[in-house]
Parts: sequence; C-alpha cells; structure tokens
Amino acid sequence: MDWIVILIFLGFVAGVLGSLIGLGGGVIIVPSLLFLGAFHSKFSGLTPQMAVGTSLVIIIGTALSSTLAYMKYKKIDYKSGLLFFLGSGPGGIVGAFINKYLNAESFSLWFGLFMIFLSIVLMVKNYIKPLNLNIGTKKIRTYIDDTGEEQTYSIEPIIAVSIAFIVGLLSGLFGIGGGSLMVPAMILLFAFPPHIAVGTSMFMILLSAILSSSTHIYLGHVNWLFTMALLPGAWFGSKLGAWLNQRMKSETVVRVLRMVLIIIGIRLIF
Repeated sequence: MDWIVILIFLGFVAGVLGSLIGLGGGVIIVPSLLFLGAFHSKFSGLTPQMAVGTSLVIIIGTALSSTLAYMKYKKIDYKSGLLFFLGSGPGGIVGAFINKYLNAESFSLWFGLFMIFLSIVLMVKNYIKPLNLNIGTKKIRTYIDDTGEEQTYSIEPIIAVSIAFIVGLLSGLFGIGGGSLMVPAMILLFAFPPHIAVGTSMFMILLSAILSSSTHIYLGHVNWLFTMALLPGAWFGSKLGAWLNQRMKSETVVRVLRMVLIIIGIRLIF
C-alpha cells in the first residue's frame, strides 16, 4: 500500500506548486506518473493517455480548491475568465482527441520539448512588459489592490479567445492546467495584475478541465484508483498554495521548478 502514500504526497506537491504559481499541477503529475512506472510495479504499464486523463481529473480538484480560495481573497476576474473559457473549453476537447493517437515514444518527445519550453516561459515571465494592443474592441477592467489604489487593465476578446484555445488544446493533449502559459499571456498582452492573473487562470482551468477530463473519461483514459489517492493531497496542497501566494514572492519556487522542468524534459526526450 506504499503506492497510496506516494500518490498522496505527489498530489500535495502538485497542488501546492499548481496553486502557488498558477500552473494547475499537471506538469508535476503527468511526468511523475510516467516515471513511477520504472520504479514501482503498481505503475508499470501506465500509458500516457491514462496519465493525462488522470491528471486532468485531479486538476478539477486542485483548480476548484484554488478557485474557492481566490474567491475568498477576491482575486478572480470572472468576466475575463469566462471569456478565456470560450477558447480553452473547445481547445481542451480537441486536445483530448489528438492525445489518443500518440504512442509512448512520440508523447515523451513532444511532452519533453513542451517541458523545456515551459521552463523558458517561467524564466522570462518576470521580465516581460505589457504590450500596448489597440485593435479597437478592448474591454476595460478595473481592480482595487490591497493598498486601496485602482489599477486598470484591458482585454482584447478575439486575441484572448484565440490564445485560450491553444492553451486548452495543450491542456487536453498533455494533461496540464495551462496556467503556466495563460498567466504570462494575461500579464504580457493584457496587463493583468499578477495575483489577478493567477486567480483568474485557476478559474479558467477549473472550467476547461471539466470539459477536457470529461472527454478523457469518455475515451476511457482515467485510472480511478490513482485518482482517489491523488485527490486528498492535491486538494489540501492547493489550499496551501493559494495561501502562500498571498504572502510570499514565488520567485524562489519558480527558479527551482524551471530547473526541474528542464531535467524532466531532457529525461523524457532521451
């Protein structure tokens, strides 16, 4: 029964990191499940499809836990989150169907390359500056920060839905939440305040994960035994991650995580 302890711990770590940085936790769960097959007989024979489907069901739990926490802190832009979901929802369904055509070797190659790409995104995200997009259909948003000052940012619907579709497709394909791409995009393209970007990302991830995981459930890509073991740790880890997000700078965690992603990516490729 040691595998249950392993999965509870894995879920907790994924929940903390996913909620703290806005990743969703899938970048931890999917490669970990695949790697465990080489060290523990309980995980041998686990296909990429099963790892992805199981991860997305867990992401529902982590995203729900995080969303409830960010609702309490009033860090969610619901209108923007629903707009992003118009793209990420259909994208997640498309990604889930593409996933079933990947064998273990091709999945490892593409997922490894994606992990390295994510590490680069995390490396540069603090240096990106918002772009001045002016297409003529901007939706202006306002936000009162913790100091009582009003901040203004804007969102371009067409660009927002298009980007969210790509993020949703990658989420359904690789079993990730998509926040690792969505949060930098919100900050770079639409000048979202960072904490609002993370909270809104988790809200969008919750909605899109429900759709994409439903597709994987339909395709039979979920190991329910592993899911039940992962959920408790993921739920409480997400609560802790959201709490930490309000009280600390996550740069140290990001540094460690991006190095881990590079190592994981190289390992998957070779």
